[in-house]
Parts: sequence; structure tokens; C-alpha cells
Amino acid sequence: MPQLIASVEGVEIKHVYLKSDRTTLGRRPYNDIIFDNLVVSGEHCVFVMKGIADVYLEDLGSTNGTYLNGHMVKSRELLHDNDIINIGNFRIQYLATSQQEEEAPREHQTTAMALDALGLPGTTGTMHASLKVLSGSSAGLEVPVVKAVTTFGQPGVAVVSISHRRDGYYVAHMDGEKPSTCNGKPIGVKAIPLAHHDILNLAGTEMEFLLKNGEA
Repeated sequence: MPQLIASVEGVEIKHVYLKSDRTTLGRRPYNDIIFDNLVVSGEHCVFVMKGIADVYLEDLGSTNGTYLNGHMVKSRELLHDNDIINIGNFRIQYLATSQQEEEAPREHQTTAMALDALGLPGTTGTMHASLKVLSGSSAGLEVPVVKAVTTFGQPGVAVVSISHRRDGYYVAHMDGEKPSTCNGKPIGVKAIPLAHHDILNLAGTEMEFLLKNGEA
């Protein structure tokens, strides 16, 4: 899930996950992100999300301007991972992807042990899993899957959970009107096993599931 980390003189002041199609930033209290400072206009700028991976930045006619990587934003611009947005003395770092943890179901809590130390035949205990984004502005970004249960996607659009069990990794549908797919087949609420190079599609964003030897 895309996120913004705002700081002033190196001190983090806000950490916001972009969950809506439009996220407004400004001085007025009705904005989604509020910076109560005179350098910030009442309605300063907006972050527009397309799908689950593409986020655009647009200035709303602010007095002091919105700057992206040092240049003034004059039209809607696509953001990329680690872009820096400046508004006065506010510095905002954009991160294209983040992992949202979810408490593991009680019946699976015993699997939180260090499975890579087991190395049981027929399991992925010695393997490290990750998802590689294949489309959109975040193409090429690889996100490790390190928790017992990890969710990926945008709430209300497409969200799947990937769980690490004794016998491998599994994916299941969590949220979204249109089911995500694995190798072109719909992902249901019942978890299905994942294999190396499986292709997941979340609302048009393709991600490749990868398994790598932990010693590599």
C-alpha cells in the first residue's frame, strides 16, 4: 500500500497510508492530511490513486507551490518510489509499497517459529519469499514476504493475504469487489498454495511470486 512519511528538519511528524482514490493535503481541518502552518494553503495539493500502484500528485493552486524532487508541480505528475515532495519546510517522502500486517489466526500462531531452521523435506522452510511488481510505476520493486500473514493491495479495490505455513505459502482473497487472480484464475476466500513464478493480478497490477534459497 502506498504511503507518505512527512518530516520537519529530520523529525517525522506524520505517517499516512494512501487508501482512498483522493487524499487531500492542506491547512483547513476538512483535509485528509492537515498541516496547520501558514506556508500551507487551505487546499494545497491532492494525491490521486489509480488502481493499486499508481499515485499522482496535483497542486490545487496553492500560494507557495508544491515541489517534487526540486521542481515545482504545474500539472498532475506520477509519483515514483522514494520521490521527495516539499511544501515550505515540510518534507514528504513517497513510498510506493508497504506491507500491512495482520494478526495471524489463533490456529496458525504456532507457525510463527523460525521455519528456515527446520529445513523439512517438501517444505519452503529454507526459502525466502517475495512479490515482484511487474506493472505500473512500481515495476521492478520487490517486496519480501516475511510475516506469518501479510496483506497486499488497496482496501475496497483488491486485497489478498499471503500466509506462511509449514508446507509452504498460500494466498487468499481478503477484500475488493473484483476477485484477484493467480495465473488467470480467481482467488477465493479459501487459501490456495503458491508456487515459484506464479503471477498474481490485483485490480490490473501484476505481481510475480518468487521463492529464493535463503543461502543465496
